[in-house]
Amino acid sequence: MTLTLLDQALVEEATKKSGLIWVEGTAPARGLWHAWVDGAAHVLGDGPGEQPFPGLADGATAEVTVRSKDKGGRLVGWTAQVTEVPAGSEAWEAAVAELKGKRLNAPDSEQMTARWARECRLLRLEPVTVHAEAPAGSLAEQPRPTPVTTRRPVPAALPKLLLKRKKKQRG
Repeated sequence: MTLTLLDQALVEEATKKSGLIWVEGTAPARGLWHAWVDGAAHVLGDGPGEQPFPGLADGATAEVTVRSKDKGGRLVGWTAQVTEVPAGSEAWEAAVAELKGKRLNAPDSEQMTARWARECRLLRLEPVTVHAEAPAGSLAEQPRPTPVTTRRPVPAALPKLLLKRKKKQRG
């Protein structure tokens, strides 16, 4: 089934404007940063220091949910055909050029693309179908377990200090 022009436009505009898409392959859904290039969302990761996307494989399909950048609500959902883009190809170069500008806080910005070519995977998520209706109920899930914790409770005086700072800035 091919997408109508209206469906293509909806998916493209929503995905371009969203900084994060939720992708579900065989693993639970994950929020992934991406770039829209040549009619598909491209995600890069599965390497050291980059976003993981377990369960996404070349030739598989994935469910993508696009959220609103300002409110965080669901805008559109679509099914994607997953294709791995070979490093060094023309399509890889075009996608990486877009992704490079979106990668925040990279430890090695000068050698980043060479490291990506060696250690990461670039996946192309091409829209196949659009979900006409939102799923029933909430898509909210419990947070995944993590070893990351807060070292100490927030000091009791911190809210008062921040409030004083705001008053000084206004006055």
